[in-house]
Amino acid sequence: MKMENLNLTQVWDKTFPKSETVEHSKVSFVNRYGITLAGDLYVPKAAEGRLPAIAVCGPFGAVKEQCSGLYAQTMAERGFLTLAFDPSFTGESGGFPRYMASPDINTEDFMAAVDFLSLCDKVDAERIGIIGICGWGGMALNTAALDTRIKATVASTMYDMTRVNAKGYFDSEDSEEARHQKRAALCAQRLEDLKNGAYKLGGGVVDPLPEDAPFFVKDYYDYYKTARGYHPRSLNSNGGWNVIGCESFLNQPILQYSNEIRSAVLVMHGDAAHSCYFGKDAYADMVKDSRYTANKELLIIPGATHTDLYDGGGKNAIPFDKLEQFFIEYLK
Repeated sequence: MKMENLNLTQVWDKTFPKSETVEHSKVSFVNRYGITLAGDLYVPKAAEGRLPAIAVCGPFGAVKEQCSGLYAQTMAERGFLTLAFDPSFTGESGGFPRYMASPDINTEDFMAAVDFLSLCDKVDAERIGIIGICGWGGMALNTAALDTRIKATVASTMYDMTRVNAKGYFDSEDSEEARHQKRAALCAQRLEDLKNGAYKLGGGVVDPLPEDAPFFVKDYYDYYKTARGYHPRSLNSNGGWNVIGCESFLNQPILQYSNEIRSAVLVMHGDAAHSCYFGKDAYADMVKDSRYTANKELLIIPGATHTDLYDGGGKNAIPFDKLEQFFIEYLK
């Protein structure tokens, strides 16, 4: 497959310190739409032979230099070969126009990462897993339902992006009229963008932070807009997605066949996260009327907010020991 020449930063520009026990390198690979994706490959320095591997992506609107890279490097410290990557149209990955999202293309991005790992000479292709964070937790479950090569999946602090777009937070906009108004606004924006010759950005996390901002907005601000998690290529840290970037999510539930996932799945969420209902409901739907429940698990982490599972929140909220045990068991 012909790959686009990407401008990959070679300096360490992550929001987390570099590990001394892991080899890091930049890689690129192509998805079935011909979009070239950029990734960071993490390999344990003491590794021998072919290794179990994990592809990591998310959150929705973040880049691999933020928490997906932290997850990837930490799991590499624990013996896995890992790949953190930028989705199509974002970060260092290719794809034009920029800052667009698609349930189909973004699911394909995960599958392309599995392609890359399957053909890597350092990887045991029979031992591949994925981790999806925030909106990419939903994409990870959708990928697990489609890609039989995946043996284990973790959805961390997940969003179902189709549900939140179509129904609003806590399903508060779940009506035909509310969806009609959204569709009409997006269709009008399409014409404005064409007239202006540019796509209008929706804006990232609000800045400055209003005094009366809801807790979850403060939670996002504390990560994306401070030294804790800010990155210049991150959509959420800066201008955000295009206003019409998620238009197709309105009509497409991504988790239609989640109860047919045969491989292992761990859904983990903080009980103080505004998004916890996404994880609980996704797990319930996944095990309902399913023949494959023995390897499914819901882990609720006491006191953890949504962004605590991005970087630990200063309280080691990410259960990396549990993740290690999960992947050792199911990538054996």
